[in-house]
Amino acid sequence: MRKAGRIGFIYLSLFVALILTVMPMPQLVKLARPDWVLLVLMYWAMALPQRISVGTAFFSGFIVDVLVGTVLGVNALAFSVVIFIVAQHHLKIRNFSVVQQSLLLGLLLALYQLLLFWLSHFLTGVYFMPQYLWPVVTGMLVWPWLFWLLRRYRRQLKIQ
Repeated sequence: MRKAGRIGFIYLSLFVALILTVMPMPQLVKLARPDWVLLVLMYWAMALPQRISVGTAFFSGFIVDVLVGTVLGVNALAFSVVIFIVAQHHLKIRNFSVVQQSLLLGLLLALYQLLLFWLSHFLTGVYFMPQYLWPVVTGMLVWPWLFWLLRRYRRQLKIQ
């Protein structure tokens, strides 16, 4: 496969994550929807930090802001902060087991949700509700399957 096609798979996985983010769902399920784009960005920032970094995270967050209809820059800033942390510690995180990675990424997802809440509260006056943390739990549960799926395709397509 050509090198451009291999790199294109990274952006294809981000595109699929964007579709999963805006896919219509019932209200009860919508509250627990994992942050698909952030999870995919976390995987690629751990696997290939030289390809996916803070700039990609900022751009992806900006697109999520536009698609979801939040204040512009809120998701972009939160994605950038979380991906910066992941990229800085990618060698340590990669040595953890998948369960340990899931727990650590749960903390980072909680940081993301709290950054979103803090920025939204500062900008629009939103108040905290415990339901805001459901995506953290579902993200931790989804991580092992997402990790194995993306790693399989990364190895199969020899993406480096």
